[in-house]
Amino acid sequence: MEDPKSPAQPGEPAEASAQQPGATSATQPSAPATQPTKLDEAAHSTPHRRGMFRRRRRPAAHSATAATSDKSPKAAVALADPDTAPPAPAPAAAPAAAAAAAAAPAPAPAPAPAPADPPQPTIPPAKRAEPLPSERPPGAPEDPWTRFATTADRPPGRLRRATRTLGRSLIHEYALATYASLLLAVALTWPALRYPLHTLPQDIWDPSRQAWQIAWGGHILITDPVKLWQSNAFFPEPNSFAFGDSLLGYAPAGMLGEGPLAATLRYNIIFVLAHALLALGGYALVRQLGAGRTGAAVAAAAITYAPWRLAQEGHLDIVSAGGIPLALAMLARGHGWSLRRGLRSDRRSIGWAAAGWVVAAWQVSLGFSLGVPFLYVLGLILVIALITVPLRWWRRPAKRPVLGWRLLVTDGLGVVILAGVSALIALPYFKVHDGSDGTAEINFFSPPLRSLLIGPAESRIWGAPHEVPRSSLNWPAEMSLLPGFVLYALALAGLAFSIWTLRQRLLLLIALAGTIILTLGTTFFDGRWTYLPLFGHLPASLGLRIPGRLMLWTTILLAILAAGAVTEFVRRVEHWSEQRIPPWPGPWLRLATLVPLMLVLVEGWNTTAHPVVPAQPKTMRTVSGPMLVLPTADLTDQTTMLWSTTRFQPMANGAGGFASARQAELRRNVANFPDAASIDYLRSQRITTVLLLRSDVAGTPWERAGDLPVDGLNITREDLDDAVIFRLN
Repeated sequence: MEDPKSPAQPGEPAEASAQQPGATSATQPSAPATQPTKLDEAAHSTPHRRGMFRRRRRPAAHSATAATSDKSPKAAVALADPDTAPPAPAPAAAPAAAAAAAAAPAPAPAPAPAPADPPQPTIPPAKRAEPLPSERPPGAPEDPWTRFATTADRPPGRLRRATRTLGRSLIHEYALATYASLLLAVALTWPALRYPLHTLPQDIWDPSRQAWQIAWGGHILITDPVKLWQSNAFFPEPNSFAFGDSLLGYAPAGMLGEGPLAATLRYNIIFVLAHALLALGGYALVRQLGAGRTGAAVAAAAITYAPWRLAQEGHLDIVSAGGIPLALAMLARGHGWSLRRGLRSDRRSIGWAAAGWVVAAWQVSLGFSLGVPFLYVLGLILVIALITVPLRWWRRPAKRPVLGWRLLVTDGLGVVILAGVSALIALPYFKVHDGSDGTAEINFFSPPLRSLLIGPAESRIWGAPHEVPRSSLNWPAEMSLLPGFVLYALALAGLAFSIWTLRQRLLLLIALAGTIILTLGTTFFDGRWTYLPLFGHLPASLGLRIPGRLMLWTTILLAILAAGAVTEFVRRVEHWSEQRIPPWPGPWLRLATLVPLMLVLVEGWNTTAHPVVPAQPKTMRTVSGPMLVLPTADLTDQTTMLWSTTRFQPMANGAGGFASARQAELRRNVANFPDAASIDYLRSQRITTVLLLRSDVAGTPWERAGDLPVDGLNITREDLDDAVIFRLN
């Protein structure tokens, strides 16, 4: 039996340990106060109380109740909630009942319920201050504090917005690429602009004729556009302007200036700009495909300054290939397509697509030597798009539309415009009849496979070392097709180490093999199933009988593979540099990423000659036609065509085109001029004047023509300081 006077257990409240009313007699003294335990001492220690008070403040009523309970348990019960207070004690019972109750075991004291927290007083919401008036009363002085207030910035005006836009455009990535392309073009074609009025690159023959072509296009479009194809040279042959690539796209430049000096200056400027445009177009194409900046720069330099192109510096129609990669880049950008990221509908742009078709038409207008292969490539891309776009539309309905109707309309109009421009320019070429055997010419100019490893004579690096193997080629100028050993190495590395996927690399490799086969012409199984079906049936005037010029496409594919390797190398360098402290590439790492670019540029270093153009004879500025200028030959006639840019007199002279049979007949019939037979022949050709240049007749059949008598020939003769004029009428 538990003693009711035993002290309370640790942790029990004092009220629970007190004797319950009715359990003892009224005469029994009250129980002594319980002794505090160690836990109670710890709970009532000063630090503990301070911590408790910091955590929670008790209300004043609760504190008073606690103080009363410490003095008297009965007072605590009296102050408690009447709902939870214990019942009043019962009256005294009989002695027997009291004894039985005393003998029975006392029940365990029940813990007193914790007093409920009184309701917290409601705090009234803070009264918001009334806002200050936004305007001061009339007549009040100015508030001095307004001087410290921030004022709203004025929106920029039109001039400022235009200035900012111009400033951003001047430092844009492609603006910087344009600057770099121009600087490299000037440096790597030097000294083309050293004496631009008096020199021409590589030689004075083909560049003189092409300078005349640009001048003629600008002149005739201003004076009489209907006679565009009836040039003043090759008189009286019709459609004589179609005897070669017309460079018609440069005709607007031909409207500026007149005479040989202006034509020479114009040619040199266009020559440099053509290199810059090709570099910019190559950069834009490879960048659009997904390569990085360094990789795109390497590809642009490899395409523009490949060693094989140094042998073509005298052919502006071959040098002017910049519209090809630029148009492809614009079309890819307009359709939101990238080799690395695929087709993205959010990147579509009708403007870029339209610009791509316009640039493609302009490129075709420069000539069909590069224009026809370009049209074949665009046709192949169009066929692939007609197959893949419907499949994508059918397999991925959630991503419809694939292109959008506006872009489809733009493409349709672009194809129509390109086809129309090409057909209009090609009509005169199909009217020109050439009796030469096209297959025989293709066989003659088809290069062997080893020509892909032979550099041209104009290469400073490979010119002298490759002199012996170059001498074994039938026509070294058109068969030295080395794109660069550095480019070969980078492209080979790109097959195994690249940002392009394995599938993409295999497709590029297949396309590369196809372009090499076409470049070899009839060397690859006689070209029966390759080159001849594509180009053998076209007129010779289109300039497609030299297969080696397709090396441009081989170079572009090699450059794309090389750009993948360089971009992956730069990416890994940047990833490795992020682990360094500080996390950026050091100067040696930055230099290492530029080594491929420097090697490609060094391999494109040239030794191209820039001979002085012969001065125009004074008589060429005054004599009228139709006329024949003697001496006449395949090379000198091209310079004569340049001299005619002052007045554009009709003349029988002409060379460099595809009327070699007719020109050979002309020179054979006038070899004994002046005599009766030659005079009759010239009159039958409606030639009324013959101009003999004294300074150029040495060593020619007309060396003594200026001293022979003309009595009895029914012609007149006029002796001048630098020439002799024979009038046949």
